[in-house]
Amino acid sequence: MSTTGESPEPELPGTEPREPEQAGPEEKRVTWAELYFDLVFVFAITQVSGLLHHHHDAAGLVRALVVFVPVYWCWVGTTVQANIRDVDNLRDRLGILLVGLAGLFMALAIPGAYGGRGVLLGAAYWLARLVLLLLLVRVPGVWRGPYGVGVLVSGPLLVTGGLLPDGPRLVLWTVAALCDLAAPLVFRRRLAKVAYHPEHMPERFALFLLVALGESIVGIGGTAASARLDVAELAAVAVAFTISAGLWWQYFVYAADAMRHAVVIADSRRDVVRRIFQYGHLALVAGVIGVAVGFGETVADPWQALGPGSVTLLYGGCGLYLLTFGYTRWMMFRQVASTRIAAAVVALALLPAMVRLPALVVLSTLAVLLVTLNVLEHLRVERAARSAAGASAAASASASDPASVAAPAPAAGSAPAPVE
Repeated sequence: MSTTGESPEPELPGTEPREPEQAGPEEKRVTWAELYFDLVFVFAITQVSGLLHHHHDAAGLVRALVVFVPVYWCWVGTTVQANIRDVDNLRDRLGILLVGLAGLFMALAIPGAYGGRGVLLGAAYWLARLVLLLLLVRVPGVWRGPYGVGVLVSGPLLVTGGLLPDGPRLVLWTVAALCDLAAPLVFRRRLAKVAYHPEHMPERFALFLLVALGESIVGIGGTAASARLDVAELAAVAVAFTISAGLWWQYFVYAADAMRHAVVIADSRRDVVRRIFQYGHLALVAGVIGVAVGFGETVADPWQALGPGSVTLLYGGCGLYLLTFGYTRWMMFRQVASTRIAAAVVALALLPAMVRLPALVVLSTLAVLLVTLNVLEHLRVERAARSAAGASAAASASASDPASVAAPAPAAGSAPAPVE
């Protein structure tokens, strides 16, 4: 099934496309080096959350996003090169660890990124992109693609921005982030096609989202650990955890298998990887980070009104997260995720009314919305499963009837997509 009518987008030259109907290679698993590498980005996401915690007005949101994009794109670049190559060897393990060290330097620079550590952030990013390019240097034409953009364009822009005052720095860093995000689109026709391993890529991005969800637990527990922990605060912790679990449920119970299925059956896996994983998960993770930062403002004093900044992080982050599922489902199957889009609209509509209410009420309302959404999704999945079982039983009965021998058989590959 083709997910779009556009030309397939290749990230790297020199590799041949893998058609979905062909037998794929042996299943590719996430390596221990990749999992260790992810630990650096646990810390990096915590640092981005800290930056957003101190400045969560509109300008703060932009600043946090601008420094998060290069962190995220280093992780994406490492994941792509680990997906298309065998990295379970000495050279690539050392390369992944060196990118991890650069990521650690970036994480350390984030709190002072708009102060005295701007050059450190830019230089660490540039180092990471250079290492990734060297790991793929044997691939013909690798310079003319996203990895080359990181070394030749966005890396120098980040370093140069780190040397400039605050305003020009933000402008250059925004341009650098946009260059990274646009590179897969700009080079999709000029570069050769990439053969992605369909199992490895969904697993890697699911793990990254899990890292972001872990930050929501930190946002709850980090504040609660130093509080009095009276009944109201414990209730706030329980309700906030319910929200975090509701976000987890939406992805890992309802969406993860559908995304994996979309990669397997797509005519152009590169389109699915770019749209659903590289871009879609950026929005998913950004939404979760917003909710996580909002938790830190609510658990500390459950009876205090939060104000527009914290409510925007909670409800806006949740709304972005749910709307992104509308985007991913349409890109995968050209179907509308009506329940999630409706829940996102409700969350965003409730936002203005929540500004003056106590934090516990704000949390409880959002928790009720997510629980209701998950119940509706569960009923929808159960109804679809019963319908599929009934259709299968009818087909079996029809097959056993001699009068049905001449009936046409279902077309190959016509199995229904998993419900997302």
